[in-house]
Amino acid sequence: MNQVDLVYRTMYAELEQRSLDASFDAAFPMTGNFVRVPVKGRDYWYFEDRHAEKKRRYVGPAADPEVARRVDEFGRIKGQFRGRRKLVTTLVREARLAAPERLSGDIVEALEKAGLFRLRAVLVGTVAYQIYSAYLGVRLPSAVMQTGDADFAQFHSISNEIEDEIPSVLDVLRSIDPTFRPIPHRADGRFTSQYVNATSYLVEFLTANRGSDDLADKPARMPALGDTAAQPLRFMDFLIHEPVRAVMLHADGIPVLIPAPERYAVHKLIVASQRLAGATGLSKRDKDLKQATYLMEALAASRMQRELGDAFIEAWERGAQWRNAIQSGLGYLSKPDRDLVDHVMDEALSRIGHDYRALMSAN
Repeated sequence: MNQVDLVYRTMYAELEQRSLDASFDAAFPMTGNFVRVPVKGRDYWYFEDRHAEKKRRYVGPAADPEVARRVDEFGRIKGQFRGRRKLVTTLVREARLAAPERLSGDIVEALEKAGLFRLRAVLVGTVAYQIYSAYLGVRLPSAVMQTGDADFAQFHSISNEIEDEIPSVLDVLRSIDPTFRPIPHRADGRFTSQYVNATSYLVEFLTANRGSDDLADKPARMPALGDTAAQPLRFMDFLIHEPVRAVMLHADGIPVLIPAPERYAVHKLIVASQRLAGATGLSKRDKDLKQATYLMEALAASRMQRELGDAFIEAWERGAQWRNAIQSGLGYLSKPDRDLVDHVMDEALSRIGHDYRALMSAN
């Protein structure tokens, strides 16, 4: 696994900080103030602007150190658009780090500016996977980075509690491509969780299903997403728990939330086992498995075996359904990939006091 030179990793860290700062400053103008509000026993930051149509906007948990730091520094952060764009160009052209194709980047940028990630939605799927190369400082193979969709997820509880919402998703998407249209949900045509354009590019919103299987095919109302519902999925709660801040190498750097890479890798093993048989299913399964394998190798190269081991054990200990899904996913790996994953996981679990091979043989 080819690691990126230290100078470029340092450059990415600088871009990440500048992009997050600029996004925060642009979202909250000097005409307002931050207020700390208790909600159900926890404190959250909100921004109040008497000159705005919507007087109070959600910022984030008071316990989040990045949010707290930006609140403290409010008014001193200055945007440096040209400098950030130059950093992005250098990282893509000289460091050869992955950048999204233009439509994906434009969509994520527009939704970020609309406040999607401020409201704690998470970019998931292959568009998120593309970002791990820069985030980890490791060049991931490009073969599994191609995609024709963008997926976003948010916990239903968060969407209900933050008392804020983004503008119309359809309007945001049509500002990028006027051919976008909503797809009525198959279980209830009054709702939509998917949008598609004339070239079949799909934008989908997801949420975690931790309840009855009866909810699996019903759209979930998501107040923070405005006019958009979300499709509930099993195992999604594991993926989007405690996401990480990163920057997409597009335009002047787009600050996003993506799943922790160790969770993404384990989750891909799990969902690979759920793919249906058939040409399309096998193709998606192969892509899931390759992403899991490459990301596990990258995590080992980045000395993040302990984090990978913790994520694996958390999923493993969630019950028989989770263990069976993990083992099924492992069983679909090619022999070279299985040998690599077994080696990485053996070391990862040994770092946290577990015997990987004993777990595999006991289940």
